[in-house]
Amino acid sequence: MLCAGRLGGLGSRAAPLWPGRAGSRGLGARIRARGVSTSWFPVGAAFNVKPQGRRLDLFGERRGLFGVPELSAPEGFRVAQENALRKADLLVERVCSVAPGPQTVLIFDELSDSLCRVADLADFVKIAHPEPAFREAAEEACTSIGTAVEKLNTNVELYRSLQKLLADKKLVDSLDPETRRVAELFMFDFEISGIHLDKEKRKRAVDLNVKILDLSNTFLTGTNFPNKIEKHLLPEHIHQNFVVAGNHVIVDGLHAESPDDLVREAAYKIFLYPNAGQLRCLEELLSNRDLLAKLVGYSTYSHRALQGTIAQSPETVMQFLEKLSEKLSERTIRDFEMIRGMKMKLNPQNSELMPWDPPYYSGVIRAERYNIEPSLYCPFFSLGACMEGLNTLFGRLLGITLYAEQPAKGEVWCEGVRKLAVVHESEGLLGYIYCDFFQRAGKPHQDCHFTIRGGRLKEDGDYQLPVVVLMLNLPHPSRNLPTLLTPGMMENLFHEMGHAMHSMLGRTRYQHVTGTRCPTDFAEVPSILMEYFANDHRVVSQFARHYQTGQSLPKNMVSRLCESKKVGAAADMQLQVFYAALDQIYHGKHPLTASTTDILRETQEKFYGLPYVPNTAWQLRFSHLVGYGAKYYSYLMSRAVASMVWKECFRRDPFNRTAGERYRREMLAHGGGKEPMLMVQGMLQKCPSIDDFVSALVSDLDPDFETFLMDSE
Repeated sequence: MLCAGRLGGLGSRAAPLWPGRAGSRGLGARIRARGVSTSWFPVGAAFNVKPQGRRLDLFGERRGLFGVPELSAPEGFRVAQENALRKADLLVERVCSVAPGPQTVLIFDELSDSLCRVADLADFVKIAHPEPAFREAAEEACTSIGTAVEKLNTNVELYRSLQKLLADKKLVDSLDPETRRVAELFMFDFEISGIHLDKEKRKRAVDLNVKILDLSNTFLTGTNFPNKIEKHLLPEHIHQNFVVAGNHVIVDGLHAESPDDLVREAAYKIFLYPNAGQLRCLEELLSNRDLLAKLVGYSTYSHRALQGTIAQSPETVMQFLEKLSEKLSERTIRDFEMIRGMKMKLNPQNSELMPWDPPYYSGVIRAERYNIEPSLYCPFFSLGACMEGLNTLFGRLLGITLYAEQPAKGEVWCEGVRKLAVVHESEGLLGYIYCDFFQRAGKPHQDCHFTIRGGRLKEDGDYQLPVVVLMLNLPHPSRNLPTLLTPGMMENLFHEMGHAMHSMLGRTRYQHVTGTRCPTDFAEVPSILMEYFANDHRVVSQFARHYQTGQSLPKNMVSRLCESKKVGAAADMQLQVFYAALDQIYHGKHPLTASTTDILRETQEKFYGLPYVPNTAWQLRFSHLVGYGAKYYSYLMSRAVASMVWKECFRRDPFNRTAGERYRREMLAHGGGKEPMLMVQGMLQKCPSIDDFVSALVSDLDPDFETFLMDSE
């Protein structure tokens, strides 16, 4: 209950988000503006050159990771966790003795902050630090803090101190909306751990939570585990596409972009061949989640998971998915016919469309129709130019400038990490973004956002500045060549920076609801909205310059790129609807009416349209069932909200300062401190319906008349 739920990072593009919490209004007058620093320098240049090292720091004092003094060496994690646990004990004692009131919530949040500041930082370091000693020390710290949180979750005296506050109607009515919401969120976190149950049931809830965590880790590991097949069972000419080990061929993915139909087919059938152990693990995971949900008072796990979200209930989610599927149906059929036509053209002997075909043939059609070879675009998207583009956009929309700052010795974990200060024109320094953008051995292959420290108003009136990390996997610049991004990489950069600005601009009183710590189906809205800016020619033309000649990216190239993304887009969206529906059924009423594989087949037939392939079990590779159980729909709903915000507020003028300020005030400022639908309502000036969400998504698939005009110029 005390550390906001985490899945390591936020916003991997292949997946939905993990919930957190944030929010607050009217703190500006009480937060002292931070002055500018003479050590800041322009952001673009910082990313287009290799770092020069720090000769002057060779004999200087090591500041420690993220400027935390204890973390100048791996052993410091033990010191940091012991300090946090000591402080937590004092805060527990204090909150249990104080009279119920607003102070109760402030102490709870300080308790949460003291633990999260170690746990969140350690969560990042354990996967990202290049040195094993740091990773191991961080892992130990995570375990130690996790154990402490489990004990606090079952501390009845602590629970009762909050219960006394919420049971007193007069006191509750006197709380401001944000404080009341945060108190209710803490109580919700307590009760989903079963603390309100009798002693025997409480123990059962704790045991189920532990078991679910173990099963989740096991299942997650299994989703990436390669399959192997005896060499002689595959045609020899395709062996070279896979790893060969002795008498076996190892298949570690779907090879979806391979031009060889047989390679894609073999990869699909082998990689998705069911593993009995993984199947049992999934069944146990789903069953135990259902048992826990029922134990703490919910009819299904999905009902528990969706409390407090935009959707609110699984019934609303299924209504959204069914209506969207119905509206997509004709477009999806047309997409499949188009893709089948291309397959027939290239492979007339085997033209039946199968699930392994759409990604490859959609790409072929895109390239043929629009000539969007990435190498034509990359020279216009140097990393420095893209960062300057973001800087320009944030400056014009929000009055914010990004400055590069030289980190102190020991502050970053790798030489290529850049530190950005986020500075508002009147409010001063808002927080820091550490940019871990470049490839290195052992680094996770995912683009994501990590909260290292949440923002909150401290007792002395100062504001605790938020600190985040953005992790990408880009090529390093060289002496003569800056890092050049493909259009997809550029869009990913904008997406992740959307998360970062949500963290920076969430000026909440409580860190428990800071920035991206908000319901899952709202947390992706700011990042997806940034994709719309990344695909607008007026925005792109501000920064896309050839790194050698300075020539601007021609408008017709921008328009071709945008329109190319609509090729096969209905079929892609239909696939996401299928995944989201499958997730809802798995987390719905138990016992399930059939095996998970039979449910997969039935759901695929109803919601997708391409045939199920016998002896495959795609659900055993569905890693999002762990981090986004019952919430996979969130990306679709977040995209619908982002689409509506773009069309209503920014499509006419993507640099509209009035709209930008409203966006900050109504959506970004609150994090999870306000009901998500109220934030959406405040921004759109209306309460959108399910039909509105569906219409927004479907209208995005329509050709853009303006881009055709540009293309003909």
